[in-house]
Amino acid sequence: MSVAVNSVVGIGTQNQNHNVFVYGSLLADEVVRALLNRVPSSSSATLSDYHRFKIKGRVYPAILPVQSKKVTGRVLLGISGVELHILDEFEDVEYTRTEVDVFFTENSENLRAYAYVWSNPNDPDLYAEWDFEEWKKVHMNDFVKMTEEFKQQLELPESKPRVQTYETFYKQENDKPLDP
Repeated sequence: MSVAVNSVVGIGTQNQNHNVFVYGSLLADEVVRALLNRVPSSSSATLSDYHRFKIKGRVYPAILPVQSKKVTGRVLLGISGVELHILDEFEDVEYTRTEVDVFFTENSENLRAYAYVWSNPNDPDLYAEWDFEEWKKVHMNDFVKMTEEFKQQLELPESKPRVQTYETFYKQENDKPLDP
């Protein structure tokens, strides 16, 4: 890990372990491993009073508070301060890290965790329900490659934001000629 990443992490969070509720691309172990160089232990969980949306022009989802809805996902347990910083960089300016209450699926216990909530609650590009199984079949392999590229960039002194990495990667993918 580069010194730049370590120096940016807040002193108060660097030595603490955190729990992070994930609900989209980070449900895939391959994406988590590409970002964190490991797959932390996790547990299935539900976030009440939120909805998971598709985003026009993106392959990953967003969540926003919506009464009487719920989002299924998992909680990544024991995330270090450095790893939390990596997740913050990955979620970029599109999301706000927010403390939420989640319920473990196995035992219905409550847990306080971070979740990345879409920063624009009035975004007209949010629609419908995002589907993880569909994402895995259609988008996961390319998304893992984009995530690996982002992680390599993050370790450089002049790294580019994840949104820029995403847009550059998917523009390159779309510019490739289709196989006959």
